[in-house]
Amino acid sequence: MASYHRRNRDVMNIRLLSLAIILFCLLIGGKVDSILGQDLQTVHENPEIIFPVNGVYPNLSVMGPHTGRSESGIGALLPWADKLWMIGYVAHIHGSRIGLYEIDKSMQMRKHPESVTGTFANRFSKQGLDLAIIGPHLIDTTGHVRTYEELARHRLAATMEHLEQPQSMVYFLTMEGQFFEASLEEDMTVTHLFDLNEKLELPEGARPHYKDAFTANGRVVIANNTYHHEEYRGERRGGRLAEWDGSEWRIISRQPFTEVEGKTSGQYQHPIYATGLDSKSVILYNFNSISGVWQRYRLPKGSHSFDHAWNTEWMRIREAQTERFIMDVHGLFYELPMMNYDGKVWGIKPISYHLRLIPDFCFWRGMFVMASDQTDHGVGQPQSGLRFTYIDELWSYGKPQDWGAVWQKEDVESGAVSDPFLMTGFDKKSLHLSYDLPHPVTFRIRVDFIGDGTFETYKEIVVPAD
Repeated sequence: MASYHRRNRDVMNIRLLSLAIILFCLLIGGKVDSILGQDLQTVHENPEIIFPVNGVYPNLSVMGPHTGRSESGIGALLPWADKLWMIGYVAHIHGSRIGLYEIDKSMQMRKHPESVTGTFANRFSKQGLDLAIIGPHLIDTTGHVRTYEELARHRLAATMEHLEQPQSMVYFLTMEGQFFEASLEEDMTVTHLFDLNEKLELPEGARPHYKDAFTANGRVVIANNTYHHEEYRGERRGGRLAEWDGSEWRIISRQPFTEVEGKTSGQYQHPIYATGLDSKSVILYNFNSISGVWQRYRLPKGSHSFDHAWNTEWMRIREAQTERFIMDVHGLFYELPMMNYDGKVWGIKPISYHLRLIPDFCFWRGMFVMASDQTDHGVGQPQSGLRFTYIDELWSYGKPQDWGAVWQKEDVESGAVSDPFLMTGFDKKSLHLSYDLPHPVTFRIRVDFIGDGTFETYKEIVVPAD
């Protein structure tokens, strides 16, 4: 009898557990519907509503025509006027069908009537300014759109704050190196200021490929990532990181650079970061607003698939959540602290490795949104889509496993000190030392254990002759 009652209790427990599971699934389903911004009745009444697959809504994609040489990338994302705005880009302004889109809270996308097909990867918004810019479009807080007709004919790489009139004007940079200023007033006048290829002394044969720009600390900083076989072999130096103080241009580096971003706040010491590359590693520059000088660091490469000027579309540093930077460079996501205590970079740490081309990313309605450049004419109909996820999912991507160098096939003088190279966050580390002179050489390894620029000797290694 006791055994019988126990079995009955077991059966009852199983039934209760099954009922609980069913109720839980229904509740979860309700939460999913809530997240999608629609309930089940809405879905039944609107069978065209598309559910996401692993964070991807097939209806929120852009598709180019089958004919012609082009691609259909999503160049920039902008949370603005209660919607998510995105702008497409085609190759070399040749293409059609894509342009400016707006996505509402029910995850429905509309191509805006002001839309222009072009090559655009710029976005700009500023605290205290009731206007935002994406591509050649100016959008107010009600969602009203105006278009810079003259700029729509250019491949727009960046929009940045004006040095002298930040409330009424902005600067635009094109991928070809043309530099404009534009009015935010009703007249929307556009004035060409510079051909940066001349100002920055790009060598003959170097194809310009400007990628980004940013204004802070009384300077405009621009990045050009010209990197082809000649740059790889060291035969030419077509890349540029440069700054302009309103009167004079100055070249900071002649290596390729892809991104410039920062924070215009004295609470964070006005940090400016710039990412670039050479054949050895990723390069990170940080502007020290206290000393007024640029500091250079090296980071490993997660992938060499980005080692070409055209393959970098577009590696970004973004304030993806309030007062927090996420950096994407050469297949790696990093945490990048926003503050520069004493003008120094603290706490850079790799998050994960990935294969996705991510021209832009942002937060919108609690979701981490990633743009893409996924299929061009070479492998089918050009098209790209968005991925909606949450920020902590980035840590579930591939484990950071990477490589890089500070010296590589070059003469190194006795007593020379290499650039600092990031090793924090990589659980296995190896160092390869090789030397080809007929006498032993001692290498001293110094480590900044704290992360504040204080280096201590860790070990000395003697490399034998040859």
